[in-house]
Amino acid sequence: MKTAVQGEQAIVLLNRRGFSTFVMCRDCGESIVCPHCAVALVYHSAGEAMRCHYCGNTAPIPDECPNCHSRRIRFFGTGTQKAEAEIAELPEIRILRMDQDSTVKKFAHEDILKSFSSGEYNVLLGTQMVAKGHDIPNVTLVGILSADSTLNLPDFRASERTFALLTQAAGRAGRGDRAGHVVLQTYDPDNPVIKLAATQDYDAFAASELEIRQELGYPPYTEILKITVLDKEEVRGSSLAQRIVNFLQTLQLEHPEQELLVLGPFPAIVAKVRDLYRMNILVKCPQMELVKRALWNSEFKECRNVFFDVDPVSVV
Repeated sequence: MKTAVQGEQAIVLLNRRGFSTFVMCRDCGESIVCPHCAVALVYHSAGEAMRCHYCGNTAPIPDECPNCHSRRIRFFGTGTQKAEAEIAELPEIRILRMDQDSTVKKFAHEDILKSFSSGEYNVLLGTQMVAKGHDIPNVTLVGILSADSTLNLPDFRASERTFALLTQAAGRAGRGDRAGHVVLQTYDPDNPVIKLAATQDYDAFAASELEIRQELGYPPYTEILKITVLDKEEVRGSSLAQRIVNFLQTLQLEHPEQELLVLGPFPAIVAKVRDLYRMNILVKCPQMELVKRALWNSEFKECRNVFFDVDPVSVV
């Protein structure tokens, strides 16, 4: 509020869309999930509907729990829509939201930035799209909500992504003549990644991260291949994934000198999307050429529901 009174602007980052991140029955603990994807539906205040962020399926807000028929349905978690409503209640605040929901119209992204840059609004709230590349001299404050929300994802790049997002967001403040300030809201303030992001110490973060990756055998010290099997039938998909693993384990036994490691098969973090079950296999090897060549000449190359991702951006 002090920033607004001084005629300056602020950017607030919350990397979650919607109003509430999930809806749950307080009697039996049942969450309202998408019938086509293995994820909870997100409540969106615009349109008063539940929405899946993977397939786009929408559903009305339930009056009772589909499991136990209790009427004690409650909303949990905070998304950008809820944060917008609460921040807007503060005096002197003129807030604008920029996320995937508010930028669906053509040129909406540009219109939002123009309105904010002109000073018509003094707070820009949004997901990670507010963190990157904006050079607005009057922004002197950046607030980051739930700064540690992506740290505990089961992906070796989780720390890297969190550090990059936090430092990019922090870099939006103080780009003019006036000093900038950054406030991080986190449940884990002693986490080394959070501390290094707060000081924007890239060299220390890179040294620490590279040491961890070398010890655990992750890129850039090894190569990774992610194999994903999709199938409408879970058992059939699991069976095919297991056949691929058996094939790779045979290759592993034939070439012990290659330091080949096969992990899986295991369900993806979101185990079903658009009615397709997803099974993952991870292959780690300092030199992936042998594995690539073997799979190229295997029966699995022609399987339309098998996908190979060399050096994947995400392993989840």
